[in-house]
Amino acid sequence: MSALTDIETRVSAALKDASRPRESVKLLAVSKVQPRERVAAVLEQGHRIFGENRVQEAKTRWEPFREQYTDIDLHLIGPLQTNKVKAALDLFDAVHTVDRDRLARKLADEIQARGVAPKLLVQVNVGEEAQKAGIDPAKADAFIAACRGEYDLPIIGVMAIPPFDKPPEPYFETLADIAHRNGVEEISMGMSADFETAIAYGATMIRVGSALFGARDPSAVI
Repeated sequence: MSALTDIETRVSAALKDASRPRESVKLLAVSKVQPRERVAAVLEQGHRIFGENRVQEAKTRWEPFREQYTDIDLHLIGPLQTNKVKAALDLFDAVHTVDRDRLARKLADEIQARGVAPKLLVQVNVGEEAQKAGIDPAKADAFIAACRGEYDLPIIGVMAIPPFDKPPEPYFETLADIAHRNGVEEISMGMSADFETAIAYGATMIRVGSALFGARDPSAVI
């Protein structure tokens, strides 16, 4: 059994336990810092939804792949610098990390100029950790409202990365509550170690890297 098949089987089982349909969760294969051959193997198995952390790494990796696979759905799941917005919008179909007014304004200006927008999610710092990006949970509702109103951004979801050293359940619940209060459809949460728990708490996008590709190799040629 391939790693992809194993993950898909586990996703299906978690959805069954949660009485949810299979199509209610998207699996993002997190390909950051993975060798090209591992990514190619997952593409060859038919998977098309991928997540990347950095704009430049993603550009180097995915422009050649897209010449062969035209239906790739590429998501930015790492922090986005304002000076990389144009490059990100050239490349990504979705951005999960809208988290501050300056970035929202830059995205709004560029989207207005292009007349087309990727899917946009607001990143919430559910653990209120100083080292992590994301809007504070207490400010999330107001920020989502500003993104939709002041900046006219098509916010369709929320994303979070819970603290690594604590049980994830309260943080998943917090993110799901924010999503439901604000009427957004996508809840991006859950990674290799906890995606089944995230599904139980309503995740609609899970981000799986090491469980799918194996341990990351920062020195790998992409």
